Amino acid sequence: MKVAYFDCFSGISGDMVLGAIVDAGVDAEIITTELEKLNLNDEFSIHFQKTSKHNISGTQAIVETAHEPENHKHSHGPSRHLSDIFSILDCSQFETDIRDTAKQIFDKLASAEAKVHDTDKHKVHLHEVSGIDSIVDIVGSVIGLKQLGIEEIYASPLSLGRGFVRCAHGMMPVPVPGTMELLNGVPIRQTDIPHELVTPTGAAIITTLAKGYGVMPNMTVDKIGYGAGTRDLDTQPNLLRVCIGEKNTIDTKSVGHDSSFGMREQIEIIETNIDDMTPEISGYVMEKLFENGALDVLFVSTLMKKGRPGMQINVLCSSDNRAPLIKVLLTETTTFGVRYYTANRVILNRDFTEMDTQWGAIRVKHGYLNGVLIKSTPEYEDCKSIAEKNNIPIQTVYQTALKMI
Repeated sequence: MKVAYFDCFSGISGDMVLGAIVDAGVDAEIITTELEKLNLNDEFSIHFQKTSKHNISGTQAIVETAHEPENHKHSHGPSRHLSDIFSILDCSQFETDIRDTAKQIFDKLASAEAKVHDTDKHKVHLHEVSGIDSIVDIVGSVIGLKQLGIEEIYASPLSLGRGFVRCAHGMMPVPVPGTMELLNGVPIRQTDIPHELVTPTGAAIITTLAKGYGVMPNMTVDKIGYGAGTRDLDTQPNLLRVCIGEKNTIDTKSVGHDSSFGMREQIEIIETNIDDMTPEISGYVMEKLFENGALDVLFVSTLMKKGRPGMQINVLCSSDNRAPLIKVLLTETTTFGVRYYTANRVILNRDFTEMDTQWGAIRVKHGYLNGVLIKSTPEYEDCKSIAEKNNIPIQTVYQTALKMI
């Protein structure tokens, strides 16, 4: 699985994310060409230049706008609503996933601003993040991450500055309230740097896309990029580092005396017992757990103290996803506590192929024991998608696929 880890030792901003992605190897021309699909070519130009911060080389993304003053972020000039930005995206020629991801980032940002100003997200004026440069930074970052083939994103705790910054609403404490709202529930690190290190745009990008925060996940790094901020800091390089690579889930130690038997990996198991939750909630809780990275979820009927029928919720996950999954259990169920522990598991060596059926392509998972293929299974989600699209029973699709394997 290809992952990206953002090391935010000097904070994060939209242009730093975009610069880091290009520095990690994405062709700047691809970014520039893709951004033409915004249909705003007469309103901005973008270029990337190499720079150095404390003798560390990085890439700076520079967006020049045609109609907005350079200091528009701190002016009281025109601003856009969420609907205006959605309209720009809807009128673009981007692929659906790029457009939808960009919308999620702006929606999260608008929701944070609305909470700060006690209004509806569709009414809030997005002063600091509605400028063309912020739109380009966000959409360009989404494009770049797709070009890199990133499947999961992680980040370090976000380093915060201190002091005040002038915004559309006047002088605001650093981090500004909208940024602080976005960082609710996110690990942060306070510094003595008297500048804004985490911008609303940077906070919106990372809090929307990151699957977890903390130390770098177990991974094999093959690309490293540095995105440069505009300001020079006295005490440290104003850079955002991104590490790209394959996430390691395989324990290279042998299982017994035969490493070819399968793959051994460490997982975590989170458990809680519940006897006072209405059953209708269970399905919703399971969906939320899978959305937050659970590898598997079990609901086991059990008999609890005083003879009360109950259930045990059992969640399998990687250590990177433990925190958000515990949060789901504590907030979405009636439990007052959970327990978790590490376990080893052995899984067959596996790979995937794709086969063509009369309805379209279906992925097939193959399992190997001692290097010998012992089982193959059609992917459920592909079968489900085809069944729904063609209005046919999923069993028809599944059995047809099995016969073709």
